[in-house]
Amino acid sequence: MSRKFIETDGPAWVTEGIISDAQRLKLLARYPPEAQALGLLPVLGSVLVGLSGLSLVAANWQALPAALRLALLLGSLLGSYAAGGYFLRRGNPDLGHGLMGLGLIFFGASIILISQLYQLVGYNASGLLAWVVAGTALCYIYGSRLLVLLTVLIGAAVQTYCVESLGSFSYATAVLVAGGLGYYWWRRPEVVSSTVLAVGLLWQAGLLVIALHSKITWFFVPAMAIYAAGDWQRNRAGGRALQGPSLVAAYLFMFGLATFGETDTYANVLRPPLLPYLAALAAVFALSVAGKRARGRLDTLLDWLLLLPGFYLPGGLPLAVATLVVLYAHAGSVLARAHRDEDSDQLTIGAVLFVVATAVAYFKLTWGFFDKSVFFLVGGVLLLSLSWYLRRRNVQTLAAATPLVAQQAGSPPIIPPATPETSPPAPHD
Repeated sequence: MSRKFIETDGPAWVTEGIISDAQRLKLLARYPPEAQALGLLPVLGSVLVGLSGLSLVAANWQALPAALRLALLLGSLLGSYAAGGYFLRRGNPDLGHGLMGLGLIFFGASIILISQLYQLVGYNASGLLAWVVAGTALCYIYGSRLLVLLTVLIGAAVQTYCVESLGSFSYATAVLVAGGLGYYWWRRPEVVSSTVLAVGLLWQAGLLVIALHSKITWFFVPAMAIYAAGDWQRNRAGGRALQGPSLVAAYLFMFGLATFGETDTYANVLRPPLLPYLAALAAVFALSVAGKRARGRLDTLLDWLLLLPGFYLPGGLPLAVATLVVLYAHAGSVLARAHRDEDSDQLTIGAVLFVVATAVAYFKLTWGFFDKSVFFLVGGVLLLSLSWYLRRRNVQTLAAATPLVAQQAGSPPIIPPATPETSPPAPHD
């Protein structure tokens, strides 16, 4: 709900007796008017101006004296931070945060160019690690989603450079991103920042698997550790936002098994040692269950269906059937939870997951056995039946809630019409 929505529909609610005018004013007070934002245009404009200056300097960089190069780097860095602080004090957060982000970019560029200027050859990421430290510090100081996004991207870029160019994994970078920004997320579980942080941590986990030359399924141990952290978050929306990318990755993996896992050719890529892998996954599962129980969210426990290690099964029909059962069970759990919570967005997601599982079943199990039209007919009947069932349950839920809403609004409850069995006897003459 937003203030604009209340301002638009609030008078009609008062007229219909749904709420009183005093309640409407209380709702408006709960959602104060937001400050006028400058939008993306000033941010993009500042970035373009900065890039034009960088291009001009880069074209003549080698011809400039060393002292002038250093002055230009420090001047652009300090100028961006000073301008950002000025606009923040003037009440322009979009432009101010944009300039702070530009200053953070100049800071990283200065580290790289100064290293080249003075021929400081490094065989580790200690210099670039300072870039991540600066970004993390700015996130805490200004609390900007843009700065969180930039810091996550910087951490991913530094880690990618370490793995691809230096051939090693920078644990310091991973700990700084996970710990520094993780604590920031814990204190400020904003939805967009949570999603961005989760994607960045998954990137770090993927690079760790590559650097260690491990089976790719080890990726899901840290991925589900991120998911388990979301279970402990008090803010439900922020916790689910952190869990979303991990669930998407697990679903895509299970979907790939159902679609392409026809032979045992994947065994050397997907199957880690059974007992260590299951022990690690079970430890993360126990942590997740404890968080769900502590926060009263055991209804989301079926998300873990996507982590069943079906890749230990032989390829072909057994694997296809097992993965399809998991996909159907997961889609059913999402639909059931969406119906119970009356969440239309989750209901749409569950329906899409159900359709995807049905499509995989068509092409993997039934395409070569029966006429295609018969199975499209069966699938259509299943979807129509599901639609009828959900609509019927919604009608029953609304009918049960109508008397309560009427009483809260101050109007008498709706009395059902009398039937011949309940009608009072007619008076006798």
